[in-house]
Amino acid sequence: MSQKLDLEFINLTKRYGATVAVDAISYHFATGTYACLLGPSGCGKSSTLRMIAGHETVSEGAVTLGGRDISHLPPAKRGTAMMFQNYALFPHLSVLDNVAFSLKMQGVETEKRHKRAGEMLELVDMSALSNRLPAQLSGGQQQRAALARALITKPDVLLLDEPLSALDPFLRIRMRAELKKLQRELGITFIHVTHGQDEALALADEIVVMNNAKIEQAGQTRSVFDAPKTAFVARFLGSHNVVKMPEGMVAIRSDALTLDTGESAKLPGTITNIEYQGTHVAVTAMVPGDQEVTALLSDHEFFDSPKEIGEAIGLGWEARAAQALAQ
Repeated sequence: MSQKLDLEFINLTKRYGATVAVDAISYHFATGTYACLLGPSGCGKSSTLRMIAGHETVSEGAVTLGGRDISHLPPAKRGTAMMFQNYALFPHLSVLDNVAFSLKMQGVETEKRHKRAGEMLELVDMSALSNRLPAQLSGGQQQRAALARALITKPDVLLLDEPLSALDPFLRIRMRAELKKLQRELGITFIHVTHGQDEALALADEIVVMNNAKIEQAGQTRSVFDAPKTAFVARFLGSHNVVKMPEGMVAIRSDALTLDTGESAKLPGTITNIEYQGTHVAVTAMVPGDQEVTALLSDHEFFDSPKEIGEAIGLGWEARAAQALAQ
């Protein structure tokens, strides 16, 4: 796979008047990466995506694709395509004509653009619904149609703005698998904005965690999850406890905590909640410093030695399970 289509942010900045929405971020995405921009509402992730697409102007810095500065090019000249959160399908056009619309704007003749649109609909398993109107489609089918429409221009980078947020939980999980499969088949870069930690972990080769207009931490998904560098990242990714210890602040994964007694216990605690989750039981306890931590135990482990709310316990973990945090 060629490296000539790498996407890069170089001190990328977006200001709205006196408000800094994106603050001089820099990051390099290799060709063919599935990356998620992850963070809470207002962190700058959507503004970043829209600057890549050309739907927002760049205040300072640059977006480059294959070493070419695309920051000030019109959207159609960038080599990117955007799939919007609300899908933005034209209600009066058939699925086929929705998918073919950008080619019509380019002056491509009807037969040729319909042939290309048919190929895209086949790619997303929508061929049988090509003559329907958007209102006659389910949410998942509308998403596939929007995906086909975005891909018909053969973009080097596909931009996805919260693409799964309108779907029910069951369909969301199914579409995650289909998005990942499609990205692998096409071999192009996907940049996917989400505030859902589970979505980012399931899909992304790399995650870029944003907070207060900056990149808080970025890198290979598993590396960031296993070794959060700040309290914000540890908490936002979920499945971690942030605990202030005498030696400093640490992040400990919930599944690394054990209920111990005697000298092996590192923290005393009192159980405040027990939640059965099927294969696991989440045991929440209050520990010194008015801190709440949660241990995730297998159902067998818990029910072999059940506990009760209000019971005093000790919490332990292996030394390697505690990740020191910068803040």
